[in-house]
Amino acid sequence: MLFLLRRPAPPLDAYVESLWLCRAPHGARTLELVLPTGAPQLIVNLAEDQTRAYERRADGFHCRVSPGSILTGVTTTYQIIDTDEQEHVAGVAFRPGGTVPFIAKPASALRDVDAPLESLWGARGTARLREQLLEAPTPHDVLEALERALLVAWRQRSLHPAVAFALSAFQARPSVARIRPVTDAISLSPKRFIDRFRAEVGVTPKRYCRLLRFQRTVAQAHGSGRIDWAGLAASCGYVDQAHLIHEFRAFSGLTPTAYEAARTAFQNHVTFLQSADL
Repeated sequence: MLFLLRRPAPPLDAYVESLWLCRAPHGARTLELVLPTGAPQLIVNLAEDQTRAYERRADGFHCRVSPGSILTGVTTTYQIIDTDEQEHVAGVAFRPGGTVPFIAKPASALRDVDAPLESLWGARGTARLREQLLEAPTPHDVLEALERALLVAWRQRSLHPAVAFALSAFQARPSVARIRPVTDAISLSPKRFIDRFRAEVGVTPKRYCRLLRFQRTVAQAHGSGRIDWAGLAASCGYVDQAHLIHEFRAFSGLTPTAYEAARTAFQNHVTFLQSADL
């Protein structure tokens, strides 16, 4: 497998966490859970011009097909994809609130949505982006083409200062992130602050703080051998292990020990179902 990751140059780096490219050998199809990160992603499937996601219903799994180029808004629970989606795919991992200079729609309108990129950037621009990525001679050139596309889409719009301050404060202490100290330090009323934060980040400050703490937990668990879940719960700011289990189920659909057993090379991807079981 080839996985290439890099941070873009300024001014994009203030809003984009990374540009990435994945190429994986074709094999037996497996379903994977993708855990919520608290930030949006732009994804371009270069192997086939479509994107598949699965819903688990009482009568089995149902596949939802979208165009190959999508903007996945901030998600509040897991998604189910198949491993064929990773055969040849490029993407942009935005920072929380990172779509503000690139997308006119508020982030709240894209929450838990795989929006066709053509509905946001136009059919011609989206088609041209995909062509440029396919024509790029090397993996590094693919990332260069992605970066150029972001610069073309860039508009002089920035996060509201109160939202930028809140994100910085929450990220500085994710295990003890609280809303009250932030609202006490800014010039907006709590209601106006929550409305502005939801519009630019996609979720309320309270939900974002929960996602931030969950992601810190996942990152520490992914990098551990045998995991002391009680100790991890305490270090990540949960009241107790039962609280951690509740939050883990809410965001991933799994118990912490199920995550430990099925984790993959990517901390937010969890093996879910083999193709023979579909």
